[in-house]
Amino acid sequence: MESPFGPQVLFQFGPVPISRAVVTTWAVMAALTLVSWLALRRARPEGGPVQTVLEILVETIAAQIRVILQRDPGPYLPLLGTLFLFLLAANLAPILPGVIAPTSRIETPAALGLIVFLSIHAFGLREQGLRGYLGHFLKPNPLLLPLTLLSEFTRILSLMVRLFGNMMSHELILAILVYLAGFILPVPFMLLGVLIGVIQAYIFTILATVYIGAAIGAVET
Repeated sequence: MESPFGPQVLFQFGPVPISRAVVTTWAVMAALTLVSWLALRRARPEGGPVQTVLEILVETIAAQIRVILQRDPGPYLPLLGTLFLFLLAANLAPILPGVIAPTSRIETPAALGLIVFLSIHAFGLREQGLRGYLGHFLKPNPLLLPLTLLSEFTRILSLMVRLFGNMMSHELILAILVYLAGFILPVPFMLLGVLIGVIQAYIFTILATVYIGAAIGAVET
């Protein structure tokens, strides 16, 4: 099994190496886009089965955002909803034979962590303005500014490492079991992996929502 800390390069696009995780990520995004387009291109009030499932997912995510932020979820739903759906599909990708979850490679959680980090500050600046948003870093005491700034990076780092560690460790254990016992014994662990994938997608999205809520002054962290 290749190291999860080093990208497994499949081909070069000019000077840019394209790793296996990147290709899987592209495939997940393409699949989500295709399913959404096919389900919603002829959307109707009664809806078909796929449209109904998508509507339930969107309403559930919006309800969770509303509970945490205590405000209209509309401005935050595109980011957080897309984040959850991508993570859910990416984490469950190993159900397909020969596919490795891109979230079990460090570059994907790092990219998602960077997106969340930038989004937190973008929403905070939009909600509170430049002066108000920068001012909250001085609370409760200006002397704590270095620790406050450090916490902005460490919580995103922990968000990234949590996702990466859980997905990578599950795939590593599964690979060891397949090597030692064949394909029958690891089946329960594969089912457990589905549960882990769903939970990790939920936790990542909820924590991202909480961090955005802290930035816009909706929740205390």
